[in-house]
Amino acid sequence: MAVQQSSPLKFVIAGAIVVAVIVWIAFSAGEQAKSYYVTIAELQQMGNKAYSRNLRVAGNVKPGTIERIGTSATFTLVELDKTLRVQYQGAEPPPDTFKDDSQALAIGTYGRDGVFHATQLQAKCASKYAPAKPGGTPTGNTAPLTTASVAR
Repeated sequence: MAVQQSSPLKFVIAGAIVVAVIVWIAFSAGEQAKSYYVTIAELQQMGNKAYSRNLRVAGNVKPGTIERIGTSATFTLVELDKTLRVQYQGAEPPPDTFKDDSQALAIGTYGRDGVFHATQLQAKCASKYAPAKPGGTPTGNTAPLTTASVAR
């Protein structure tokens, strides 16, 4: 009885194919997850490249432009003299710090309709953590500390 031996070449080829597929999947997933930070002015000057990339755009929320509908929101970002209309549609509602004049970072894609379609939204209230102006009233919890308010 003759026993056939497996050729090691088959295993080498199969291993090379598996490694190539893993590298391709990792590379293509990394490209899709990459997002570029651009200013509003840069976004408006990107041309056709703006429509095919994941982008991050920051600015201040223009007062009076926030329209909330469930977990979605539409608003305008302002940076210097440039404005950008943003439509946020995410699984989570906008954060509590998302208000007029707050700084916001929208992550998503720019549409041919001239609207930035965000899937993630980050916001911070600049005045909440800013130091008080000289002679001004401090912000935050300013209640005097008493023995009744100290935890024992």
